[in-house]
Amino acid sequence: MLKHFKLTILIILCNAIVFGQNRPTDRMFVTRSEIVAQHGMAATSHPLATQIALDILKSGGNAIDAAIAANAALGLMEPTGCGIGGDLFAIVWDTKTERLHGLNASGRSPKLLTIDYFKERGLKSIPPLGPIPVTVPGCVDGWFELYNRFGSLDFNTILQPAIDYANNGFPVTEIIANYFEEDCKDLGHFPGFKETYMPDGKPPAKGEIFRNPRLANTYKKIANGGRDAFYRGSIAKTMVDFLAKQGGFLSLDDFSSHRSEWIRPVTTNYRGYDVWELPPNGQGIAALQILNVLENYDIANLGSGSAEYIHTFVEAKKLAYEDRAKYYSDMDFNDIPVKELISKSYAQHRKQLIKPTHAGKSYPAGKLMHGETIYLTVADKYGNMISLIQSNYRGMGSGMIPTNLGFVLQDRGELFSLKEGHLNVYQPGKRPFHTIIPAFVTKDGEPFMSFGVMGGAMQPQGHVQIIVNIIDFGMNLQEAGDAPRIRHSGSSQPTDEIMNNGGVVNLEYGFNEEIIHKLKTWGHQVQVGTGGYGGYQAIKWDSENKVYYGASEYRKDGQAAGY
Repeated sequence: MLKHFKLTILIILCNAIVFGQNRPTDRMFVTRSEIVAQHGMAATSHPLATQIALDILKSGGNAIDAAIAANAALGLMEPTGCGIGGDLFAIVWDTKTERLHGLNASGRSPKLLTIDYFKERGLKSIPPLGPIPVTVPGCVDGWFELYNRFGSLDFNTILQPAIDYANNGFPVTEIIANYFEEDCKDLGHFPGFKETYMPDGKPPAKGEIFRNPRLANTYKKIANGGRDAFYRGSIAKTMVDFLAKQGGFLSLDDFSSHRSEWIRPVTTNYRGYDVWELPPNGQGIAALQILNVLENYDIANLGSGSAEYIHTFVEAKKLAYEDRAKYYSDMDFNDIPVKELISKSYAQHRKQLIKPTHAGKSYPAGKLMHGETIYLTVADKYGNMISLIQSNYRGMGSGMIPTNLGFVLQDRGELFSLKEGHLNVYQPGKRPFHTIIPAFVTKDGEPFMSFGVMGGAMQPQGHVQIIVNIIDFGMNLQEAGDAPRIRHSGSSQPTDEIMNNGGVVNLEYGFNEEIIHKLKTWGHQVQVGTGGYGGYQAIKWDSENKVYYGASEYRKDGQAAGY
């Protein structure tokens, strides 16, 4: 009884904080208004990166130029989540072709590393740190693919703001300072880490001016030498030599043969809106699968934040994530039935497994006939829009910092399965399962919204909640991001973990105790707290008034701004 009373008081106090905003709206969780502008809009997870993107737009650059410039700045300012040692995915609305273009700029595993390496060492999973989980970083190639197809400014101009900040320094923001402290504890012992990210022997603190001249020099080489400076020149050689000394397997051939892939985004229609994601090796289609199930329910009538809505959402998520665990993988190695997975008929069949007042402890994958990241979005005066996401995977990735290059290499290879016969099993030259996903929404063939929600397995769940908040619950762009979120954890994974206990429903502060109690009586394990709910940015096009709306995430340090 005492424990129950204490929980009630905690929730009341937290609700008082969450709902204590003085805003001209009946949605008391809203932290700020949407940003509205005519000529251009940028929304990133760092205010300085947003301002860089706007400067590029104002100087005559387009949305793609601005996105690359912002991404380069974020690799400097938020190395705890992204950088040129990681991968990139993007969806671009191009006004000239009047359609969406998808880019998969993810890297592949070393050709010289085979699964026998793991078997011989008795490993059941790929370690998250060190040289072994490092795959070819695809970010830089992604930049040049975007630039060569859509860019307009000189590439030196695009990278110069990040180079200047790297040389002159910038003040560390609050969230990133906290991430630095956590990552430095785990990674500080790796070669070159302290020299790059702990120059004074400690992690950079909030407000401290941080410089990274090594990264500035690397950016200069890329700006002057282009893509090949990274994949065929001195930078590639430095990465390969460093990894070899640490016991890694990436070769010069792995780098020189790397290629990004232009792909057609896939879509489902949700109540008159076309929601677009990229096909695997990413997890984007999970959002489409969840939406297809939810469309069979009167979500608006269930009500935002109701136990009935939360239950339905969580069970739909569980179903989609069983398919995610079994099928999502590199499509160059597998014939994945994407069309069937995102079909309405398949969703109708799968929804039959959901019981209205009973939490499923486990679900089978469908039988078919056939954690830190950055997200940004930019729109320009021409009507171009880009949805871009980029990541090291786990915070500062593998901890591997090639000699004097100023960036950390990703550990995305951790996400391979080591189970023979699994579609995502480790193979040489293969792209691992990916968590980072950009999203886009069109209506009647016109752009409606570019958005994303960072945060590992939270991302498809976040995408769905944003869509539902806007379409079913009538929220505006900022309200949709500010609303308390749901995060289900414990689903089966593409790395062999199996759900057999129903997992855990994690709720942000803002849901009342009556709802929590009802969910528990239906068999859900429920936890209430902060953290792990992602980071959101979005831009919406208002075709009637010819203006952009922008929104950013109060859970991060981000900013949306326009002109």
